[in-house]
Amino acid sequence: MMERVRWDELPSDLRAAITARAGEVTSAHVVPEGLHCTAALKLRTERESLFLKGVRLTDGPGLAGLKFEQEINGILTGVCPPINFQVEAAGWYCLAFAYIDGRHADFTPGTEDLPSITLTLRRMGTLRNLRTPVESLAGKFKGFLSPAEAELLTGSCLLHMDSNPHNVLVTPRRAHFVDWARAALGPAWVDPVYMATWLMTYGCPPGDALKWLSNFTSWRQADPRAVEAFVAASCRQWTDQVGEADAKERNERFTRLLGFPHEWSLGSGSLQGVPLASHRIDRS
Repeated sequence: MMERVRWDELPSDLRAAITARAGEVTSAHVVPEGLHCTAALKLRTERESLFLKGVRLTDGPGLAGLKFEQEINGILTGVCPPINFQVEAAGWYCLAFAYIDGRHADFTPGTEDLPSITLTLRRMGTLRNLRTPVESLAGKFKGFLSPAEAELLTGSCLLHMDSNPHNVLVTPRRAHFVDWARAALGPAWVDPVYMATWLMTYGCPPGDALKWLSNFTSWRQADPRAVEAFVAASCRQWTDQVGEADAKERNERFTRLLGFPHEWSLGSGSLQGVPLASHRIDRS
């Protein structure tokens, strides 16, 4: 688990800069979930409740991820909590988000969270980024796609790419997707597909997960060749990261996408003769 710094362990100058904006802190609790920030705190102040994310300025990847989240936050209205303010002090960079008084989503079979998750995913399917440079989906799979496959995965939708239950907060009104540090640009059906595979992970029968996925127009209209390219790249990349044996179960969930809603098969198209095990693409 990543290091987590308590409120009273932050530099006094940083704490002073935050309280100058938000008021005196009356309670502070470490949020243990997440991978990208050294400081992750629920703060209650005399004025408001906040979720504070922060990294040291020496943490290059963490700082880049936090600044990226800040840049795209303005187009995530109704999807992600807004950023109330930003503070840079004492060698730290922090974002203070409006606090969402919710819980982590339930992905188990029969979950009552699915309708609100579906509505938010539909909203996400309309997100387009017009200002901030965002890595392409093909770029995220660099080394695991042929040039032809990469071309099939072009798209202009802003994708979250990491819809694990800790990144989906549910309130009585809606589902919120948080932590957009891994966002990419690609086809709109990709985020619903990731959600379908997460539902399978938590015990939803594949047929039920894929039936739910058919609620999304973008999926129903997806190019079968693009889906094959996505599945192949996902499986190759995961196998490369964890090894063939440990990748088997997750990769099987992704290959379920090849048979629904169209009559695709593992032996067709770009997957013909291509192993889903450890397989990097030789682009030379």
